Amino acid sequence: MPSFLRLLCIIIAQLWAVNANVEKTVFLGPSPVTLPNVTPSLDDLRLDTLDPAHLAILATKLPVQFPSRSAPRGLESWYLLRGLEDGRRYEVRICWPATQPTDFWLDAYSVAHVFDTPSLISSLADYSDKRQAPEWDELGHSGEEAPPQSILFLRVQAAASYYSSNRTLMEHPLPVDVDIILDPFILNILPHSLGPTAIYISIVSGAAWFLSGYVYCWLLSVANEHPSKAHPD
Repeated sequence: MPSFLRLLCIIIAQLWAVNANVEKTVFLGPSPVTLPNVTPSLDDLRLDTLDPAHLAILATKLPVQFPSRSAPRGLESWYLLRGLEDGRRYEVRICWPATQPTDFWLDAYSVAHVFDTPSLISSLADYSDKRQAPEWDELGHSGEEAPPQSILFLRVQAAASYYSSNRTLMEHPLPVDVDIILDPFILNILPHSLGPTAIYISIVSGAAWFLSGYVYCWLLSVANEHPSKAHPD
């Protein structure tokens, strides 16, 4: 049992260490919606897309800035989450190195909520413009109507959280290396990526339980076979 407890302590310590460089949000997949077949479409926004079946991990450099009165949470970046399942639980995590201290906030919004909220649609439009999205003079039909899709917008807010004597660095902080991960839950209980870890811990725990019982029985039998001798007077 001591070895098992030691292993468990190491795992817990590593989880705490990882948690220091991970921010996440958990949500349910929305009901599928049919988007109008007009341009500009969601694809015209030129947002990076996460899809659990095709691209569940996005490695990128995220621009950041120091908090200010007008932007207390730094810069905002937008992403599309596609291929979701209605009612299924998902988790989006953002991971970054400890050498780049940054505060992150993640929010998932439905398409309707973003389009109905002036502050959100303005932020999305500004981000899309920075990615040099094409301009459209008027709306037009884009062809066949797309099938219903379960889609969400992901907003990531990033603020640098360090101090440097380098004035240039303080005015223009370097982009942060991040991994953005879209992780579906298994039976809405456990993130899919943690499945192998959970199986491993279960196997180790079960093996340790039976091994400790076997060792205890063996020690007990040895003690019964060799009773202690009486001391001579």
